[in-house]
Amino acid sequence: MPEPLLQISNLTRRFGGVVAVNDVTLSVKEGEVLGLIGPNGAGKTTLVNLITGFTSKTAGTVLFEGRDITRTAPQKIARSGIARTFQIVQPFSEMTVLENVTAGALFSGRQPNMKAAVEKAEECLQFTGLSGQARQRASELSLADRKRLELAKSLAMEPRLLFLDEVNAGLSSSELGRALDLIRSIAARGVTIIIIEHLLKIILSVVGRIVVLHHGAMLSDGTPSKVINDPAVITAYLGNKFAQRFRGEFGLGDPPQAGTINR
Repeated sequence: MPEPLLQISNLTRRFGGVVAVNDVTLSVKEGEVLGLIGPNGAGKTTLVNLITGFTSKTAGTVLFEGRDITRTAPQKIARSGIARTFQIVQPFSEMTVLENVTAGALFSGRQPNMKAAVEKAEECLQFTGLSGQARQRASELSLADRKRLELAKSLAMEPRLLFLDEVNAGLSSSELGRALDLIRSIAARGVTIIIIEHLLKIILSVVGRIVVLHHGAMLSDGTPSKVINDPAVITAYLGNKFAQRFRGEFGLGDPPQAGTINR
């Protein structure tokens, strides 16, 4: 059995008396599309920050491709094959769209020279549908296009593992549809994806597995059907009404037996 692409063990982060991430153990197989959900303040982004090196760990280990990256600097983690987007999109506003993505290609260290980096950037702009805006300044883009620019920058790093942190926030219904198609296309290229998202409908449209965090700890881990029907998830996060709606809309099985849910 092949080893996981990503393995985190007993990962913990305390901020004073607050435990933001509490003893999380999780493995991710190569090629998976995994959804990471939970209420506001559940620790989702903090967990990603711990894995990618932006926040130091209080305890626990992170292995990527079998190598220990627990105390590796963020830039080295990025160059090892892990890329991410951020909740608040912050492109280099005075640079063009092409220059922004070229910077990502150069940062990865995977391109031998500037010409190759520009060619990689142009390929990523074509893939994300931004070729027409290549010469525009990033500050002139709409929110939806800035989100796509963030994706293009991440893809230019040629990641094996990609974290998408609420990349769909603020998009209209039509923009969401295009964003989901893009995520599916990225997965079809063999990139392993972890999506952090508040909109469960989006998660259910693209993932094969869901992990739920609550108060920094793992609440549930499994297929969409298992998680949507998990009494602990219904009680702490979804509520009966939304769980029933998603079961019907996505065909996710039968509800738990009466008397197993507190509300």
